Amino acid sequence: MTVGILLICHNDIGNQLIETATDMLERMPTRVEHIDVHQDDDPIDLLNNARRRVAELDTGEGVLVMTDMFGSTPSNIAHRLRDQHDVQVLSGVNLPMLIRALNYPRLPLPDITEKACSGGRQGIIQERGGQGMTD
Repeated sequence: MTVGILLICHNDIGNQLIETATDMLERMPTRVEHIDVHQDDDPIDLLNNARRRVAELDTGEGVLVMTDMFGSTPSNIAHRLRDQHDVQVLSGVNLPMLIRALNYPRLPLPDITEKACSGGRQGIIQERGGQGMTD
């Protein structure tokens, strides 16, 4: 069994991250789904959809829910999922974070959450120097 992963993001961000990760890895080592959040969506409908998705993804190992921005509607929905399932939430999802989580699909939920978080942090690099670049 593996931890399920749910991306709740604005517009098509979650889908694009999953498609890119699939292209890079050539397969999904665990179940990954996304929920797109649009400006006109009803938050209650989104929450109900998210609860259904988490229930489907949770095969007994829990679900890692990643959102694009802390404090936004996707983040608020994700945080409301923690009361009914074994769910951990990370905000600020980026491609290195998702790839790292997918590289460790058999880890327990707390460990895969930490791996994803560290992948996100380590994937942010500020490049300095080079011709024609200024600080």
